[in-house]
Amino acid sequence: MMALLVSLISGAVGGNVAGGLFKNLSLGTLGNSVAGIAGGGLGGSILGMLGAGGTAAAAGGGMDVGSIVGSLASGGVGGGALMAIIGVVKNMMGR
Repeated sequence: MMALLVSLISGAVGGNVAGGLFKNLSLGTLGNSVAGIAGGGLGGSILGMLGAGGTAAAAGGGMDVGSIVGSLASGGVGGGALMAIIGVVKNMMGR
C-alpha cells in the first residue's frame, strides 16, 4: 500500500516536472498532476509486474530503501510519460 502511495505522489511530481520541461505539452498544474497521478499508478503497477518497480517487493511485505526508490522512479517516469502523451494528443486534436 505504501509503495502505491509513493508511486502516486511521485507520479504527480513527475507530471509537473515534465510539464515544466515541455511547455508546449503542459496541461496546467492541475492537469499535469492528475495525468501524473494516473501515470504514476500505471507506471508503478506495470514496472512492478515486470519486477523493476518497488510495488512487487512491497506486496511481499517488505518496504526497504530499494523498493521505495523503485516506486519513486517508476511513478515519476510513468507520470511524466503519461502527461507528455496526453499533451501530444491534446495538441494534435487542437489542429
